[in-house]
Amino acid sequence: MPKLSDRVQTFTDSVIRRMTRISDEYDAINLSQGFPDFPPPRPMLEALSKIAFEGPHQYSVTYGAPNLREALARKCEKAFKRQIDPENEVVVTCGGTEAMMSVVMSVCNPGDKMMVFSPFYENYSADAILSGAEPIYIPLVPPSYDFDINLIEEGFKAGAKAIIICNPSNPCGKVFTEEELLAIGKLAIKYDRFVITDEVYEHMVYAPNHHTTMASLPGMWERTITCNSLSKTYSVTGWRLGYVICPAEIAECCKKVHDFLALAAASPLQEAAVVGLNFPASYYEELLATYTEKRNYFLAGLDRIGLKHNVPQGSYFVMIDISDFLELPQFKNISDLEFCEWMIKNIGVAAVPGSSFFREPINNLIRLHFAREKSTLDEAINRLAKLTALLK
Repeated sequence: MPKLSDRVQTFTDSVIRRMTRISDEYDAINLSQGFPDFPPPRPMLEALSKIAFEGPHQYSVTYGAPNLREALARKCEKAFKRQIDPENEVVVTCGGTEAMMSVVMSVCNPGDKMMVFSPFYENYSADAILSGAEPIYIPLVPPSYDFDINLIEEGFKAGAKAIIICNPSNPCGKVFTEEELLAIGKLAIKYDRFVITDEVYEHMVYAPNHHTTMASLPGMWERTITCNSLSKTYSVTGWRLGYVICPAEIAECCKKVHDFLALAAASPLQEAAVVGLNFPASYYEELLATYTEKRNYFLAGLDRIGLKHNVPQGSYFVMIDISDFLELPQFKNISDLEFCEWMIKNIGVAAVPGSSFFREPINNLIRLHFAREKSTLDEAINRLAKLTALLK
């Protein structure tokens, strides 16, 4: 057999999705891969049921059905503080994953550098490698996940063409403040660079924290490329509907990459998604209230059984510190990946090893999520209590 691509040998399969496969094998409670166990909003399901018989069922416009792009533009204009042109500034993709891949391939040439915060959603590193770009990692330091702005300036000085900001952050739940974003934006303007944002969890930001869209800040629309998805906001992770919003010249490049990567997102699902995008503001208020309650409920459960954790400012992820367990004789010299595999098999709860998110040698953190019904969270806490009992 001829030699396969070198670049594919430089990263593994998704550790998150691997944990789901093992979880399914052992019938564990899957708190690893971030998808809810409750249904999408009923009006979207009713629309999809009708569309199943009436269509559309053929290809949409490659960069998104016109009515979906119009609905996205209307929904996002308040956060962006500007009118958005649905024809030239919106690209619909097959999930946020493909949105980010299309953007990175549009921005980076082989050999370019790109800054990524660490911890990072695991796809970002692979996106850079597949695009031929070299990632520069900027530490978000636990437990507060602060960063040194001087390192970002050094990255731009070293030639980084762009920086990726996940806000709120997956996996650590950090919400970047407006002051932090202004500082990053000031450097992007100074060095004439791009800012690529992933704002999938924009509606899951817990008081007193506030979400700021980078593209809305002074001077940043021209150089910001915003990636987002309907997956988390409407509990439709399997629908694979993402989008990019950016200036027309950049969007034109994203359209071409998307066209040859995926052609078009699923037509029936695009049509049904328009219903969700037309929901009133009260929907997003109720969504936030729901996830605020889930966060507080789950964190209280973790506190009750004695698991150490951070307090996420946004998203539905929480980082658990397993340092105490790694001191136990049965866990000496094992990796966080091996610990997570042991948890699935012996505790019945699936988590993601923190090392899959960090460039630094972090082995004492694992990620759980709380996008589950209360009954599921209760059972997960009961099972995790068996873990903390090992420390007594």
